[in-house]
Amino acid sequence: MRDFRRESQQMLVERFGSVVRLIHGGRVFEALSDEEIGTLVELPQKTDAPIPSPREDGRQPGAPANPASIIVVEGLVRRFDGFTAVNRISFEVRAGEIFAFLGPNGAGKSTTIKMLTTLLEPSEGRILLDGNDPACNKDAVRKSFGIVFQDPSLDDDLTALENVRYHAVLYNVPKNTREAKIEELLKLVELWDRRNALVKTYSGGMKRRLEIARGLLHHPKILFLDEPTLGLDPQTRNHIWSYIRDVNRREGMTVFFTTHYMDEAERVADRIAIIDHGAIIATGSAGELMNRTSASSLEDAFIALTGSAIREEEVSAVDRMRARRRMFRRNR
Repeated sequence: MRDFRRESQQMLVERFGSVVRLIHGGRVFEALSDEEIGTLVELPQKTDAPIPSPREDGRQPGAPANPASIIVVEGLVRRFDGFTAVNRISFEVRAGEIFAFLGPNGAGKSTTIKMLTTLLEPSEGRILLDGNDPACNKDAVRKSFGIVFQDPSLDDDLTALENVRYHAVLYNVPKNTREAKIEELLKLVELWDRRNALVKTYSGGMKRRLEIARGLLHHPKILFLDEPTLGLDPQTRNHIWSYIRDVNRREGMTVFFTTHYMDEAERVADRIAIIDHGAIIATGSAGELMNRTSASSLEDAFIALTGSAIREEEVSAVDRMRARRRMFRRNR
């Protein structure tokens, strides 16, 4: 095991045969290549990326059908030991758009987001983010987006200010603008007055607001939000969406989010894609989806399209790690 330290945070890289696991900031990323880990811990990078072949339709390799599209997905597939979690999905997200990616538990949402954010390699298909193909240029892709994970990813033993400063160092935010940007964002999410408090003293809503501020620190063109308001009260949910919509309007930032709160998607999203059993079954505005299903709400349209059967929830890598930890403690 190798132990990488940056400021007061710890990164652990564990190798189990051919499996490589990175533990960083409370997040667990499995089956990463040396090149992917090197990007995160600033090891020397490989430069022998494959050269894309020309397209039959005359477009440059990876070029979007719509030049205004900042996210392009074509024929994306992900298989796990014979099981197809994502099955040849294709869609585009326009620059500056707020795009909701909805689906029942186990539909393929999290797997798709992991592929879009370079945490998982596709089995087949093509992805383009801000003009860059993750297969050829992961570093440029990672610089183009910010992300708020469904699972907490803050260091509870650091203050809010220390958490954000650490993130700024990782993303090479220029020193001459770093502090001003941190102050601007912490004031935006109304945490400036609590900047020197340990994160462990924060409520769930405060932690979520801090994660959003951290995700915006390096001026991303795309912000990925995986269940950003899960478990929060209605007042906090409304505040969080107010911050996100404000940044979207001021900076033209593209927002790609998942949620199980259909009222949020209906109220906030410009367009919506619904995925089920690994395939996209509908795309359009909330009004278009309601008209298509003769429904009076997006929730009714969603149920009409995906059915009313209860789905089992996906088990994440973090959940598996927690289960192993509990088993280890019992056996000690």
